[in-house]
Amino acid sequence: MLVAYLAPALMAGAGGVASGQSGLTMAAFTSIAGTSAVVASLIGSWLQRRGRSRPWTTALPRVMVAAILAVGAAAIAGLVGWFASRWLPAHTSVVDTARLARLQLDLPISAAVAAVIVSWRWRRQNP
Repeated sequence: MLVAYLAPALMAGAGGVASGQSGLTMAAFTSIAGTSAVVASLIGSWLQRRGRSRPWTTALPRVMVAAILAVGAAAIAGLVGWFASRWLPAHTSVVDTARLARLQLDLPISAAVAAVIVSWRWRRQNP
């Protein structure tokens, strides 16, 4: 899980520093890396516990398993991002900021990348 946090944090952080985008640099160590670590942990543990008992995880080609899990993770993360950036400011005292608006993009992309990497590696070890 440490790698699932550090890799996106360092890559996105380096991109933010190189391009002079302080928002990206901040998001790299919070929403981007945090989402990646959480999704990698959840999908990894689900695959370890139940992956072999789910026929589609071993019957479908590896690319299909990765795509299905990536789309599912991105959809759920997209809903979370929408909730955080739209619903919270409208219904609570949370102030709408540019940082909250980034969540609609950061969360689904981070979730999809983490899901692909974890499922691809799991499937390679469990043909």
